[in-house]
Amino acid sequence: MKHPIYINGFGSISALGHDQDGILKNYQTDSAHFSKLNFEKNTVLGAILPLSSSEEIENLSQENPRYKDLDKSVLMAMLTARKAISKLKFEPQSTGINIGSSRGATALFENYHKEFLEGKKLSPLTSPTTTLGNISSWVAQDLGVDGPNISHSITCSTALHAMLNAKAWLESDMCDLFLVGGSEAPLTEFTVAQMQALKLYSKLDTDFPCQSLKLDKLQNSLILGEGSATAVMSKSSEQALAQITGFGYATEQITHNISISSDAKCFQKSMKMALDEAQLSHVDAIVLHAPGTKKGDQAEVNAIQNTFDDFPLLTTNKWKLGHTFGASGMLNIEMALLMLETGEFFKNPFYKQAKTSKPIESVLVNAVGFGGNAVSILLEKPKL
Repeated sequence: MKHPIYINGFGSISALGHDQDGILKNYQTDSAHFSKLNFEKNTVLGAILPLSSSEEIENLSQENPRYKDLDKSVLMAMLTARKAISKLKFEPQSTGINIGSSRGATALFENYHKEFLEGKKLSPLTSPTTTLGNISSWVAQDLGVDGPNISHSITCSTALHAMLNAKAWLESDMCDLFLVGGSEAPLTEFTVAQMQALKLYSKLDTDFPCQSLKLDKLQNSLILGEGSATAVMSKSSEQALAQITGFGYATEQITHNISISSDAKCFQKSMKMALDEAQLSHVDAIVLHAPGTKKGDQAEVNAIQNTFDDFPLLTTNKWKLGHTFGASGMLNIEMALLMLETGEFFKNPFYKQAKTSKPIESVLVNAVGFGGNAVSILLEKPKL
């Protein structure tokens, strides 16, 4: 790595809340955060924002007349970006933004399309408020950032791909600071129906209906959640929450639109790349992508077994806060940051492994999306 790269700020909002103390407490408890969604044709589970977090979003939408017409995914990104950068000084021209989404302005787009089908006159704001570039652009408007702002979609690895982009901008000295992340508000009837059509959505009525990392599960158990997370990356160690010591990525050839190989070759390559850059052969823990599907969870574990001789602790958070599509990778980063901060390992209820008293000092974070694209980011306690 040309220069050490650090995470200097972080903000998130999800089913676990929006303040760091509350989020940490939720990680330290054995509870899942799902609610029933009563759609017109369907009742399913989803991970919605708690009331206090929804109120934060509503208050933000009322701050500025232009904000009231924005999609929830955009408002969540604005809120988490504010939180991430709130304690940092930045120069507008040398600060970049790359916040992506798998689906973008999901609810707003669907509402406008429904009005179109009903023959109603479309709002002039239909196009500008539903484009994917809407997310980073409005974050830039809100913060007064003049540097590059990028929105992209690389399905569920979107947020971690933003970290790859930020590394390139920082190491080229084209920016001093970069806000990266993902934002997703996918809890609409049509989006859930798409996951059901793939036969991925959970039908379980249990305390833990998303069986992420349960390797002997009998059925797929993915559950969608809404959330956004933003990190600030820079080459400065000031106020560093973690040092990013390894970046890895790979794309494998797929045989089906949603498949990866049974031993997740893309993850093997991305994890090895991150380990090689960090000059490590072992990490204390891995936060898996593990969406709660039978084949996906098993393939990722197989990849880890093929990559490590000294097996790390494995954990996930989707059993707790759902799959937030493009935001999921950055919410995995948050879990890793909290483990590094506390030294505590946050276990998964389904995956049994030997207890350890050794504090957590290095965490590998994985994400992969439709298309066989994987990213692995290696975080360590700051080397100041």
